[in-house]
Amino acid sequence: MSTSNTCTFTGDRGHQLSARLERPDGPIRGSALFAHCFTCSKDLRVERQLTQALAEQGYAVLSFDFAGLGRSGGDFADSSFSADVADLRAAARYLSETVAAPALLVGHSLGGAAVISAAPDLPSVRAVATIGAPADTAHVLGLLDGDLDAVRRVGSAPVTIGGRTFTVGRSFLDDLEQGNPRDRIAEFDGATMILHAPLDALVGIENAELLYRAARHPKSFVSLDDADHLLTKEADAHYTATVIAAWAERYLPVTPEGIPGAEILGGGVSGAGGEGYNVAGATARNGGGFVTRLESRGFVLAADEPSESGGTETGPTPYDYLAMALASCTAMTMRVYADRKGWQIGELDAHVQHDRIHASDCRECEHSNGRIDRLHRTLELPEDLSDDQRDALVRIADRCPVHLTLEGQIEVHTTLRSPGSI
Repeated sequence: MSTSNTCTFTGDRGHQLSARLERPDGPIRGSALFAHCFTCSKDLRVERQLTQALAEQGYAVLSFDFAGLGRSGGDFADSSFSADVADLRAAARYLSETVAAPALLVGHSLGGAAVISAAPDLPSVRAVATIGAPADTAHVLGLLDGDLDAVRRVGSAPVTIGGRTFTVGRSFLDDLEQGNPRDRIAEFDGATMILHAPLDALVGIENAELLYRAARHPKSFVSLDDADHLLTKEADAHYTATVIAAWAERYLPVTPEGIPGAEILGGGVSGAGGEGYNVAGATARNGGGFVTRLESRGFVLAADEPSESGGTETGPTPYDYLAMALASCTAMTMRVYADRKGWQIGELDAHVQHDRIHASDCRECEHSNGRIDRLHRTLELPEDLSDDQRDALVRIADRCPVHLTLEGQIEVHTTLRSPGSI
């Protein structure tokens, strides 16, 4: 299951573009940007099936209507392929601000050519998947039924494609003649997957071969068997999305050795285990907005902020992690003490709440001026303990190492190093 929210963002030419953000109900594996097929929209059934299926695989997916289509502003007659590519870059910026910089781009038909063209300019992108994409944007000209000479002569005229009529402009035709996804895919240094149906009647299978030959390794090709160009069978759309998600996981691993940046996030905890647990310390990587990838001892977590502070609530706040550090250390320390005493007791719970108060309002605090940070700790101990046992556990809780660190003298030293250096 996934949750869907509509939203808008400003495109490259200032138009308000209508978008939809699909979020998985569980942990977020990564963020993806989806580009729909030519003259389609994000609301087309097959496009929604694809984005929902990707969300079910753990991806937060942003899809949007290109200018002049669906619910987006602008006039389709003024659109062009290069303008659509520019809007993809704007969508990537928006996704970076709301969830995380996109690590995966997925494009259907001409949308596939668009994501290929945008990918080399987006550093966060590590994988691109295309579905029935043309190797040459000029291929689309052969699908247009109308007087193209009139378009060039008058400036704009109606044409028909797939039984639907649209008004296109001269710049649209000129731009299609100049676009060359094969050159752009050769510039992309990430992983590429080309999905195509051998019986595709609109974009022939030879396009997949040309793109595959031009792409760098690692690259993959998947035959969509008897699917049609628009993947109108629900089973075909779901299969396509499932294959893309499984393939992308190999190139977008949630491990400390994975991709730098915040493009892959765990809404919970993902353990790498093994030798990684011996590597102490913590690393935070932010690719845009508040959402930040955290790595420590082979585990990956996410930090964020509440929505009222501008966050997206995909992870605890930094102060929540501070509270968790004290709470966990307290519980561990009490448990070690109880085990050493040979006490057979049940659960030992420690709750910690962080807040900021005026020093004058805190009777127990040593400071009397200004605002101070306060960590309020509450212990829940088994009811069958004796008074002496309770008193001993409360005393030892104040001796937990994190407690002593927080109340001791702390120094933070900052150094600067170049990206990628050791």
